This record gives sequence, structure tokens and C-alpha cells, in this order.
Amino acid sequence: MSAQRPLAGLGVVECASFVAGPTGGMTLAQLGADVIRVDPVGGGSDHLRWPLAPDGESYYWASLNKGKSSVAVDLRSDEGRELVVGLVAAIGVLVDNVVGRRWMAHPVLAERRPDLVHVRVQGYPDGRPAVDYTVNAEVGIPQITGSEDGGAPVNHVLPAWDLVTGLSVSTAVLAGLHHRFRTGEGSFVEIALSDVALAGVANLGWLSEAVDRGRERPRHGNHVYGSFGVDFACSDGERVMVVALTPGQWSALMAVTGTAEVFTALESALAADLTQEAERYRLRETIAAVLRPWFAARDVKQVRDELEAARVLWGRYQGMPDVVTAHRTGAHPVLADVPMPHGELLITARSPLRWAGEHGEAGTPSALGADTERILADVLGLTGAEIGGLRDRKVISGV
Repeated sequence: MSAQRPLAGLGVVECASFVAGPTGGMTLAQLGADVIRVDPVGGGSDHLRWPLAPDGESYYWASLNKGKSSVAVDLRSDEGRELVVGLVAAIGVLVDNVVGRRWMAHPVLAERRPDLVHVRVQGYPDGRPAVDYTVNAEVGIPQITGSEDGGAPVNHVLPAWDLVTGLSVSTAVLAGLHHRFRTGEGSFVEIALSDVALAGVANLGWLSEAVDRGRERPRHGNHVYGSFGVDFACSDGERVMVVALTPGQWSALMAVTGTAEVFTALESALAADLTQEAERYRLRETIAAVLRPWFAARDVKQVRDELEAARVLWGRYQGMPDVVTAHRTGAHPVLADVPMPHGELLITARSPLRWAGEHGEAGTPSALGADTERILADVLGLTGAEIGGLRDRKVISGV
């Protein structure tokens, strides 16, 4: 067994759409699991979600579902539903975000497979729908994001809670499998997106801080909250983000910018100790004003070379086209180019987990329903005639 495929031999059925559930299945697939994705005939609501390739294929759908087998079934028909239940019973592991369908209720499925490991993604714990952007608004993050001038809440474009939920899905599957290995028992694990978001802000201490403050934390633009970190403009108009979390990082930043004497005098004048993270945060504007001329006198290449040599914690602001250019030079081994079903090239990712220093394969996306007949034959033992009848009755589709 390849080190990059520690889950080889594990089967998983995935009946999920959008980000969280498919991310969980993709994570398992990239670790070697045989993930069978079940979709409605013609594709689910996320099948053609943006961004799209020039030929209309979804980069989004293909990337989140790479490395999985694809089965397309008419989920409105009794025959189609029985096929899905049969697959779940045969495989014994299910990831879904199906809420309110009695035929997929856990007790129904567990009656067919008592040791079923079943992980269900929800919006809210009571089954109401939610998406990343709605729960993020409710936990307060947009209220503390953006310009110091305030104004309207600032949403983020990254569905971070979806991604965290997806990783929680893969964790729950592995925990359920370990429980089954120890006890022989199945598991039904529910993961609500809203709970993941609430857990995230609570575990960072932000809710306790709100109690102490009695009001909202102020916005600080691009300043790092509670430490020193902010963006600087270079002479060529490029911008960099510089952070000094630790005393060592702070010393390195002072040394490379030649500002140690200035800050020593500032400490004396203000009775401050800038080796303390909280003090660097309190005096963040003053520190930034002292450092700004050093960056403004250098282009980004000179800034990069000097900061790297001094081991300063920093990063350059880049656009995604810049990331693509770096990828073309081989700078990001975690990224991979794989063909989509219709031939368009997809820039996607391997698993970020490196085994013995190596990333595994990214996996290639299957066309919708491409594996339907093979899966029904291999897993359920259906004959060619039986599969042909299902196809003729439009219970299944494939390519």
C-alpha cells in the first residue's frame, strides 16, 4: 500500500452537494478511499456552479469531486432510491447532506446495515438550511472585518466554515470507523455548519472577549489583532504583509530596518516594552509609521531579499494570476494540472498531507454518471440485462 494512500480498500458513498460534504469525500479519496459520489440524473444544483470553463464545465464541481467515482440515479423513483440504499448497505460508510428524506433517514439505513458509519452535514442542528455566508454573518465576523472607518459589514469571499466542516466530516468518518473496529457498532454523526462556525469563534476566545468588552471589538483594517502586523507599500507599488508575533521576529524586523535605536528611544519615552506582543499591538500605528519609509525606499525584490535574509515573517500580496504563474514554474508542488472530462485543463490540488515528504496524486474528475454501470455491476452484482433495463427506464444515466 502506498504511503500516500493509507485508506486504500475503504469504500465511501457520498450523497452531498456544494462544499462541505464533497470536501470531506475528496479528502478521503485523496487518502486512497474509493468514494462513490451519487448525483441526480442530469446533475445536482451544484453541477454547473461557477467558476466555469469556456466549454461550460464547472471547475468547481470537477475539482471538489476529483478522484471519486460518479453514479447518476433518478432519486425521485423508487427504483433509484433502492439502488442508493443498496449501495449504502453494501459499502457501509455514508456521507450526506440530505435532510428531510425519510428513505435516507438513519434508522432506515441502519436497519439494512446495522454497523453503518453515517456522517450527515446540516446547516443548523435542527435541520434548517444554512450556508457559509449566512452562518458567518451570524457569528459576527463581518462586523469586525474591514476598514477602521466602519460602515457596512464586510463579508469574506472564502467559504472557510464550509472547508472546516468538510475536514470535520473526514475526521468523523475516521472516528466512526475506529469505533466500529473496536466495538462492531455503527455511528450516526451530525455536523451542523452553524456549530462549526460557533465553535471556531468560541475556541479563539472571541466570545469571551465580547463579554469582557461589553461591545464589539473595533475594526483595524489590515492590522493583525493583538499583535503587530500590517501591510506596507514598496517603491514599485507592490505591497507586502509583515508580522512580528514573537520577540525574535520583532528583533529581526528592527535589525533589518535599522530601527532598533528609534524603538529603544520610543520605549523610554512611552514607558513601553516592545518585546511584549500586547505593547506592539497598542503602539501599532506608531510602529508602522516608523517602518514605512524603509519599505517605501525599496522595490519588492529588494524587500524580499533583505527580509528573507533576516528571517522576518512576511508575505507578498499577489493576485491569483501570479499564483498560476508561480505554479507553471513548479513553485507549488501541492498544485496539479489534470484534465476535465471534456478536455479542459483544471488547476487543482493534491492532498496537502505529505507522506515521507511527498504529496499523493490529485485524482482526476469523472464525468457525471461515468461510473454508474460499473459500480452497479461491481458493488450490487447487477447483470448487464438488469442495468440495461434501468437505463431504458431512465432510472440511471451514464456516459
